[in-house]
This record gives sequence, C-alpha cells and structure tokens, in this order.
Amino acid sequence: MQHARILIAELVGTMVLLLGGPGTAILATNAFDIDVGILGVALAFGFALLVMVYAIGPITGCHINPAVTVGLALGRKLSPVFIPAYIIGQAAGAVLGGLIIFVIANDQSGFKASEDNFAVNGWGDLSPGGFGFGAMVVVEIVFTALLVFVVLSSFQRGFTAAQSGITIGLTLALIHLVTIPVDNTSVNPARSFGVAVFAGGEAMEQLWAFIVFPLIGGVVGFLIWLLLDVVTADAEDRVTRLSTPGVNA
Repeated sequence: MQHARILIAELVGTMVLLLGGPGTAILATNAFDIDVGILGVALAFGFALLVMVYAIGPITGCHINPAVTVGLALGRKLSPVFIPAYIIGQAAGAVLGGLIIFVIANDQSGFKASEDNFAVNGWGDLSPGGFGFGAMVVVEIVFTALLVFVVLSSFQRGFTAAQSGITIGLTLALIHLVTIPVDNTSVNPARSFGVAVFAGGEAMEQLWAFIVFPLIGGVVGFLIWLLLDVVTADAEDRVTRLSTPGVNA
C-alpha cells in the first residue's frame, strides 16, 4: 500500500512540475508570440515545486526528481526498498505531464513539437545560447548537486515544512535563472524524459546525458552535504567537550 501511495503521489507531483515548468516554456514564450522570459519560466519551475512540497511532501517528501531520490537514499533519508516506486512514479508523471502539454500545444495551428523545441534539454543546436557539451556537463553536475544539497539540508531539525518548500522552490528557480541559456536546465532526468519523448529526434539522442549527469550531480550533492555534516558534528562535539568540566578536547 505504501509503495502505491508513493508511486501515485510522485506521479502527480512530477506531472505538475512538467505542466508548470515546460508548460510555461512551451505555451507562454516565443512559440506563440507570448513571452514571459527566462524569469517567468524559472519562477514557474520554482512555484510548481513549492506547491507540490506542500501537497505531497507529507506523503513522499516530494522528490519528483530521480537525482533527489538517489541523493536522499544515499543520505539515509529514504529506504532503498521504496526507490522503484519513486522512479516509476516520476517517469510516468513526466510523460503524462508532457502528453497534456503536447495535446494543448498541438491544437495550435502550425505547431510541431519536433521543430518548435518542445522545451527540450540539449547542447549545440539544442542549446538556447549555443553552448557546447562541456558547459552542459558542468551545469548539470554542479547545479543538480546544489539542489540535492539544499534538499538534504532541509531535513535538519528546526526546519519546518513551510521553510523547506520556500527554500527548495527558490533554489530551483535560481538554478533555472542561471542555466536556462546553457541547456534549458534539466537537473532532473524525469523532466528531460517527459518532453524528449514527444520532441523525438536529436532530443532523444541527447537524452542520455540528462540522465547520467544529473544523477552524478545528485551523488556530488550528497557528498558535499555529508562532508559538512561530519565537520559540523565534529565541531559540535568539540564545543561539548570544551564546555564540560574535566573533559579534554
């Protein structure tokens, strides 16, 4: 029963992320002579994640991102037995969200997902700013690590659910503000998969990179969090020793 609840909640959450993020990029930018700009798309991603933290956070922690799931599992914030339910729900939700946007956009005269850049991630010809493979690798590893580090840090005692939602949502918006010009910002294999399957072509050919490098970034984020956690614990232990009479540091 718990596996089913996780799968369904992550499916709904990831679907909403696709509707909010890529949905804004596809329906409210240059494709239809309406442009909310990079700021609008970045905020849409952040808002979508924020509201889902409140909606499904009590059920699953609101991962809606395989890289986050991997990072939390490594940080022992998630039992490995639940990982398949998370990943399957995320993949299914991403495709469902992408399908809904595709159906809406396809009703616009002249729209073709393969030609109009269906908010896909990529480098070279698929990069909004013409950035290459190397820049994409750095972006996906570094900024996924940042996201996972912030998510893991939000599990600290004294961090309320409201604080977690705002912090994580703003982090995702910040990441998009910086990296959209490079590769349209993935930091989430499910987000990339959910649009690439409808765009096809080069987007599908490059999809592997937006699975591999965000997952590497998730591991890096965990390692940074672990290092700081160890250092912090050691510092607190030293303070305790120094403040306890008769105990040497």
